[in-house]
Amino acid sequence: MRATLDGSVELLDRALAYTRVRLAGVRDDLLDRPTPCAGWSLADLLAHMDDALDAFTEAAGGRVEVHAPEGAVGHVAVIEEKACALLGVWSGPRPGDVVISDGDGGLDLGSPLLVATAALEVTVHGWDVGQSTGARTALPDELARALLPVARAVVAPGDRGVRFAPARAVDPEASYGARLLAFLGRSQA
Repeated sequence: MRATLDGSVELLDRALAYTRVRLAGVRDDLLDRPTPCAGWSLADLLAHMDDALDAFTEAAGGRVEVHAPEGAVGHVAVIEEKACALLGVWSGPRPGDVVISDGDGGLDLGSPLLVATAALEVTVHGWDVGQSTGARTALPDELARALLPVARAVVAPGDRGVRFAPARAVDPEASYGARLLAFLGRSQA
């Protein structure tokens, strides 16, 4: 996957726009609903999204310290505020590479791939939110087409069964949205 940082920021903007609509359907009485992420409730997913937005925003400073989340609440208004901050911080001057430190050393990741990964995370979890709230709309095909190479670049075999379910079989003629979801272990059905 070869991308420019400006192209990745534009992709992130599109991902955030898609997900913002899905978040509008979240109500307190839905927070205990299951999501496509096995064992996760909608409240769990929102807390994860809250934490991920913090990490991707922190990355604009050139370094991310990976640690267990501290029980983020995941309120929609906070997530939307953090999403705007994320886009804003990556729209200005930013580092060329980001060091992700996990205690076992670090991973030096190019900023274009990191921001494109943020777009992937935001989009797919936006889709997950929609599934939980009953707004079962397909991923926009052009957005999914742009994200499929990102997914293939960042999801390694070792991620299967840990962060992602096994990839699902999908018709090669299926929409890009269906292909992206299948690659990430999800199904549009």
